Amino acid sequence: MRNFIILILLLTGIFSFSQKFTKEEKELILAGDIKTALPIYQTNNESQHQVLLATSEEISPKDKTLPILIERMKLSLAATDGGVGIAAPQVGINRRVVLVQRFDKPNAPVEYVINPIIIWRSELLNKGPEGDLSIDNFRDQFYRSYSIRLEYYDLDNKKHDEMVEGFTAVIFQHEIDHLSGVLISDKLQSEKDMQYNEVKVYKKSKY
Repeated sequence: MRNFIILILLLTGIFSFSQKFTKEEKELILAGDIKTALPIYQTNNESQHQVLLATSEEISPKDKTLPILIERMKLSLAATDGGVGIAAPQVGINRRVVLVQRFDKPNAPVEYVINPIIIWRSELLNKGPEGDLSIDNFRDQFYRSYSIRLEYYDLDNKKHDEMVEGFTAVIFQHEIDHLSGVLISDKLQSEKDMQYNEVKVYKKSKY
């Protein structure tokens, strides 16, 4: 029994360790002046493109380097021309962290989410234009669920569960796609033969 308990503790320790940043990730996050933006990876650079195509892993919300990554990602997003979201792979870190401009909240703040998971998507879709900070001069029309249910964690390791609608839901879906290595250029190609039925929504007349 004692050996079994020791084995469980060892496995727990290994699992917890796997949730922390690697030495290489820390070096990248802490490179240069930590009060400056991290460069945004581009698909026209082959090594950076491979990072963007990789699946991201979860990260411990309590990792001491995580707040630095989040702040540098905020600076990276702020330095763009109209960017509304960014995912950790876009700065070279394959971890499940995204920042989204919350147009569904007063003053549209930029907020981070850690280890986000979309646990429900509406069948009702929006179609709208999307670009990508990592793909130069690319923009097209995409279908996204109008509303989603999202689970994620904050830096205090507190779990959140919320419904998000409209344009903010579109941004979340776009950024969470990045965590699975899905780029909108590939999404466009994979969905080119899909067809959708248009639903017209009418407002009730006051007359």
